[in-house]
Amino acid sequence: MTAEAAQSPLAAPFSQIAADINTLFDEVLGVPDDARDRLVEAMRYAAMGGGKRLRPILVCASADLFGVPRSMSLRAGLAVECIHAHSLIHDDLPCMDDDDLRRGKPTVHVAFDEATAVLAGDALLALAFDILGAAETHPDAEVRVELTRELSRAAGAWGMAGGQMLDLRPMAGPVDMDAVARLQRLKTGAIIAWSVDAGAVLGRASSEERTSLRGFAHSLGLAFQIADDMLDCSGNAATVGKRLRKDEEQGKATFVTLLGEDRARRQAQMLIDQAVEHLKPFGARSALLRHIAKFSVDRAY
Repeated sequence: MTAEAAQSPLAAPFSQIAADINTLFDEVLGVPDDARDRLVEAMRYAAMGGGKRLRPILVCASADLFGVPRSMSLRAGLAVECIHAHSLIHDDLPCMDDDDLRRGKPTVHVAFDEATAVLAGDALLALAFDILGAAETHPDAEVRVELTRELSRAAGAWGMAGGQMLDLRPMAGPVDMDAVARLQRLKTGAIIAWSVDAGAVLGRASSEERTSLRGFAHSLGLAFQIADDMLDCSGNAATVGKRLRKDEEQGKATFVTLLGEDRARRQAQMLIDQAVEHLKPFGARSALLRHIAKFSVDRAY
């Protein structure tokens, strides 16, 4: 965490969620005393001790609105962090983005090998649904089924994986804001949206409450991606913990290349203002979500 982040209202919540998620990962990823040990070590390497834990904290902050026990929302947060770690492992592979640095350390296929990295990503994906399917996540099987089905859609061809496919293939015709926004709604936004909605599902929120939170998540997801594009363009690699300027090198259209950095920053702030507006029905209870929204565009990593 940067010095700036350490002084923010999110310092304690981020530190707590990081500690709680690492504790849960340590519990569910015990290293076996056989040849599978290398696989589980790779899973632990990818999942533990790094990252913003943005998705788990969104789950917990949303669930807190409805009085959901932290023990339940943390498990849903752990599941989505498994999906996130899986996606990063596979994104970094030579057949995808071919990156050798993630969170300030060698990527999984560099630290281990490509085959182990593929299996580690697959195993984390499977683990996410194992976690959601357990009674400890919620006593109501219908709630668990909804969480599982919605996460499978958010992670699959109609969400994150579909967005990655769009990102890998040249866009047909002129590339405009709508095309880039659609790609990012799938690649990044779908999992962020699930994270916010998961808290509402756990808390059996009303349809009106879920609509408000979905509006918040939609604006937040796009703002978060614009901030990512700005970091890739002008961020500090040592702070961000990964190779930057990739989009520029590959000639990819981003919010920054289409709008310019100043307009992109203004667009991100407008989206955050919209996101916060969606939280009005929740009043002061939504303070943590509002702080997370502000962090998403002000962050340096």
